[in-house]
Amino acid sequence: MTKLPVARAARPLLAPCAALALTAGFAQADEIRVLNWQGYGTDEAWALDAFAAKTGHTVVHEYFNSEQEMLTKLRTNPGAYDVVLINTAYTGQAAREGLIQKLDYADFPHASGIPDAMKETAALYEGGALYGIPWVWGVTSIAYNTEVLPEAPQSIELLWSPDFAGRVGWRDDAVESVQMAAISLGQDINNPTNWEAIEAKLKALKPQIRTFWSSENEWNQYFSSGEFDISVYWSGSAARSANNFGLPVGFAIPKEGAIGWLDGLSLAADAPHPEAAKAFIDYMIDPEFYVKWDTDVGAPVSANAEAVAALPDKAFNKVLASDEGVAARLKFLGPIDDDVREHMLQVWQATKTEFQN
Repeated sequence: MTKLPVARAARPLLAPCAALALTAGFAQADEIRVLNWQGYGTDEAWALDAFAAKTGHTVVHEYFNSEQEMLTKLRTNPGAYDVVLINTAYTGQAAREGLIQKLDYADFPHASGIPDAMKETAALYEGGALYGIPWVWGVTSIAYNTEVLPEAPQSIELLWSPDFAGRVGWRDDAVESVQMAAISLGQDINNPTNWEAIEAKLKALKPQIRTFWSSENEWNQYFSSGEFDISVYWSGSAARSANNFGLPVGFAIPKEGAIGWLDGLSLAADAPHPEAAKAFIDYMIDPEFYVKWDTDVGAPVSANAEAVAALPDKAFNKVLASDEGVAARLKFLGPIDDDVREHMLQVWQATKTEFQN
């Protein structure tokens, strides 16, 4: 069994002490506070070393396990964070609630490599103002054990196949669950119309699901201990599971399609160190950082086209970004109306109640 790290305590200090000594040589060195998923790029120790060497700024992290937890942390801890990772499906909501602040691409030199179409993604804006810098995009689809399945799954229906009863891992997330069912049924993932069919499809997972997971670290723990053979998972995370831990993980985008998503980096409304935070966001979209992250660790696809172009020719993300067939099958996660989101939560709660009976 591969030995994996356990979840760390909240707000661990990730920049090593050696980096702190570097701050003496800078006019103003700040401690930047980042709110993100654990193990998701911004907390790579080598990256924080390099950033400290460039700027003198150190970085500490606090983690969340769901978007709702992220929003709650921003609401209840004003002034506690500088940078926050927000999926674009939630950027508008965070902006409307006054949790994040307006941005300007001119403050981020490396944004010059982000294509205009990506920069103009409607979900990054609220009231005509920019609230998030596009960072990485990826796919939520099927990860599988290559020792059990030598060939990539071709259909999303494998998740419901009796052949994998009790061998499926599933993220405990209402929106993602409803959207996976919507793809199976050919419905709009951001605005399903046949809720009865969605609920029935999800309840049909009862004999399938072995365990629920909520974080990348948890997924790795379950997979490495043989809890499941196939699972809903994220493309960049699957790459890290294989690269970092040597797990036999493959990733498939079935014929019915998969969920596409875009994550952005935002400044918290009451960020105590806004200028240092902007420098950190710019470093995160720097091709130099991204190429090392993707090559050595595993990452989603950079929103910076120059960073993707700098990858080795056979790199998964370079192939993914250039594969028009894959792009055509992706159903991109967009802003979800409050009433639709509430319906998703109700359907998922009813489904989990059914699982307990």
